[in-house]
Amino acid sequence: MSTATSASTPTASEVVANLPWRWRTQGAIFIIGGLGFMFDAWDVALNGFLIPLLSDYWSLSVGQAAWIATANLIGMALGAFIWGGIADVIGRKKAFTLTLLVFSVFTVAGALSPAYSWFILFRFLAGFGLGGCIPVDYALVGEFTPKKHRGRALTAMDGWWPIGASLCAFVSASLLGVGDWRLIMLVMIVPALLTVAVRFGIPESPLYLASVGRYAEADAIIARLVERTGAEVSTWTHDVPVTSATKATDPGQTPRRASDSTGTVTSVNKQLRAASGQLVQLWQYSVKTTLVSWTLFVSVLLVYYAALTWLPGILKKQGLGDQTAFMVTGSMTAVGILGVIVSALIVERVGRKWVLGVTAIASAILLVCTAVFIEASGAELTFAAKASIIGFGFVVQIAIPTLYTYVSELYPTRLRGSGFGWASAASRIATGIAPLVFGAFMWPVLGLTLTFILTGLLVIVAVVLMAVLARETTGEALE
Repeated sequence: MSTATSASTPTASEVVANLPWRWRTQGAIFIIGGLGFMFDAWDVALNGFLIPLLSDYWSLSVGQAAWIATANLIGMALGAFIWGGIADVIGRKKAFTLTLLVFSVFTVAGALSPAYSWFILFRFLAGFGLGGCIPVDYALVGEFTPKKHRGRALTAMDGWWPIGASLCAFVSASLLGVGDWRLIMLVMIVPALLTVAVRFGIPESPLYLASVGRYAEADAIIARLVERTGAEVSTWTHDVPVTSATKATDPGQTPRRASDSTGTVTSVNKQLRAASGQLVQLWQYSVKTTLVSWTLFVSVLLVYYAALTWLPGILKKQGLGDQTAFMVTGSMTAVGILGVIVSALIVERVGRKWVLGVTAIASAILLVCTAVFIEASGAELTFAAKASIIGFGFVVQIAIPTLYTYVSELYPTRLRGSGFGWASAASRIATGIAPLVFGAFMWPVLGLTLTFILTGLLVIVAVVLMAVLARETTGEALE
């Protein structure tokens, strides 16, 4: 395949974008990526269930218990921007495999912690691996998915989140009958086995390979995709940037990889510098896009994590038992599966911005209603309290997959992993600090309702910025 562009010959990215959808090809990548996302959700949800359990086990204050979530989420923030950049350097497949191993190993290590300080350290390290899973996962799946199906596929990816969070709640509640908190953490050895499926079931993204000049490898993968999907295409071109490397080669010759003369980029220091360098490139690419991405991620996920992290503890303070509090929280996350389905059905028809804007604000309002009704309830939750909890779980899971889809489409391929990763990192920092502020100041001083009102106002600000500054991406081809 020639690397020169042609008016009549499609580019490699156009070929991938217009392939037929086949479950045994793109669908297999969707499922493997989704399972990684499911265990990601499982581990995040675990924070909310560990807070009341470890508060009793180690006699923790509210502020100390908040570090259970904070350490994990700050680790996720660090991991999100580092792994996003690493994925743009070493590739989506390698980065995805490493994130799974890191968060699985250190979650299991946390289960064996001899003391609270060791537990916090291991939760931080598990979060570091966990933080990279989502941005790398979405970049990988999105770059294999045909344009016609990409919106629905990326939106449906988030369906794995409520599945993972709900399984965490229900499995944890069941295991409490036969063990303690250590047992519910040991379950997380299972994600390590998923790396085998990644190794043999997912090729490297051809869009990534082409973006770093590895055209021969990209062509080989595209050829296999064409064969497996039955597409009628036999040749394609690459958009090759004009550089000194390309000028030194023949017009039809694939330029050398930049790293061929300097050695493969393997050092951690180079990867960290690449990741931090991506931050500058993101703001240089578009201040408006990056500002909108960050504010949306911070506000929407702050609302969701506030509920996911503290609802079990809030319900226990109301007088509910551990297992009952876990089951109510599990019901909130389980109904989110329906929300993801609705999001997948309407996101292409209505548009990313409208779906995200309406549901983000609605979820913030429902969270405030949840606080009002819980505070008015006793140990027996009223129907209104249960309805608001379930309603919130449904609506917020329409907003979140739309958010992930939208932000992943705002950036070009060379910045997609790091663009998503840095936006995710911003939200992880905010949600990491939030448990401390929430548990030590806002909830005790301001009360639950006012705390959630202030959180909801951030959502409104982010939606207004999106409406004014960001473009609609529905129907666009990936750059």
